[in-house]
Amino acid sequence: MVKQEHILVVDDEDRIRRLLRMYLEREGYRIDEAEDGEEAMVKALETDYDLILLDLMLPGVDGLDVVRELRNKKATPVIMLTARGEESNRVEGFEAGTDDYIVKPFSPRELVHRVKAVLRRASATAFLSTETETHNVIVFPELTIDHDAHEVRAGGREVSLTPKEYELLHYLATSPDKVFTREELLRDVWNYEFFGDLRTVDTHIKRLREKLNRVSADAASMINTVWGVGYKLEVPKE
Repeated sequence: MVKQEHILVVDDEDRIRRLLRMYLEREGYRIDEAEDGEEAMVKALETDYDLILLDLMLPGVDGLDVVRELRNKKATPVIMLTARGEESNRVEGFEAGTDDYIVKPFSPRELVHRVKAVLRRASATAFLSTETETHNVIVFPELTIDHDAHEVRAGGREVSLTPKEYELLHYLATSPDKVFTREELLRDVWNYEFFGDLRTVDTHIKRLREKLNRVSADAASMINTVWGVGYKLEVPKE
């Protein structure tokens, strides 16, 4: 039986929630709704959603605060919905832990495409863990990535990453010491049919380093910036 993905839709406008529910249920998703940040936080922490569609401008607790609090406890994928399209607002959303960003007014077809893309990335490693007996592990002196278990350990301690942060780290780790441009990372990791904002890569690299650094400075230092080119995961020399 095919799993029915469970999505939380958060928006203070009833018409937006109804529109999103209509399009997403048509695609076979199971939908819950919340109309403010406090309700969203309670539901997001109590239920293991596959994805959260989250409006930025909410009464009381806004979307950014919801994401920041959620990221302290869970790595549930989040797509931010907002009328603010400026680069600084997008970067702020990514730095808070958002996986994707859609500016209102949006095309429902584009939104469905983004939802499918984020869910596909988040479920890829879960599929591997259930469909193969191969134990696919990448091991470095201070960093271990268990791809079947979707688990990252730095300095022997587990690191909680969002699906996109994990995918970015795993992609770099499969080709250690190779330099990737931002454009290559957007194309191969984000896997959209179009190029996004290059700052998206920078903000995810920043968050990835910060999370690794909390448990192992040596692991964090493996992710290197090659100025004017891009990023690489550098293996420490013996």
